[in-house]
Amino acid sequence: MKKILLVNGSPREHGCTATALEEVAAELHKLGVETETVNLGTKPMADCMACGACRKTGKCVFSDQVNEVAARIDQFGGMVVGSPVYYGGPNGRLTSFLDRLFFSVPGEKFAGMLAASVVSCRRGGATAAFERLNQYFLMENMMVVGSQYWNQVHGSTPEDVRKDVEGLQTMRTLAQNMAWLLKCISCGEENGVQKPVYEAKTFTNFIR
Repeated sequence: MKKILLVNGSPREHGCTATALEEVAAELHKLGVETETVNLGTKPMADCMACGACRKTGKCVFSDQVNEVAARIDQFGGMVVGSPVYYGGPNGRLTSFLDRLFFSVPGEKFAGMLAASVVSCRRGGATAAFERLNQYFLMENMMVVGSQYWNQVHGSTPEDVRKDVEGLQTMRTLAQNMAWLLKCISCGEENGVQKPVYEAKTFTNFIR
């Protein structure tokens, strides 16, 4: 059974977002699911320039965590992406990472993977950031895993987040759903259930 990738988009490796992801990881481990965490940290993260070089070479022209994760994407059966809320949205470093990751990795690599986003905020803006992150998954045939509420925690410090009883329960429920679905997929594969075979993508615009 494949493991779950956790991406901490916060510049703080042990901050509020990490606290939420740690709750998810702990529950997954209890259920026998291995996880791996990638912390984006504080190093600069280049934006996607839409240069198209990755379509020819199979990797991004910027050599950083994007290429490191992309090279091992087949190891993961799902991903949970976590972000602090900045002005009602996810932070820029994370969206730059995701823009480049999803553009440089062929879509069939993501198809069928489980996915979820987790957001952390002091007070407001969580649902807007949550919705923004989910768009990556919904456009790549990924299976977005839900929980008992929007995947959000509240607080200004990790200590605050640990007092958010409902938020942490939401993280555990998310992990339970993800573990269950991952095991269902694994069981299906072992018993000959095949992934969907998709038509070639058709791209149009509003002019034609």
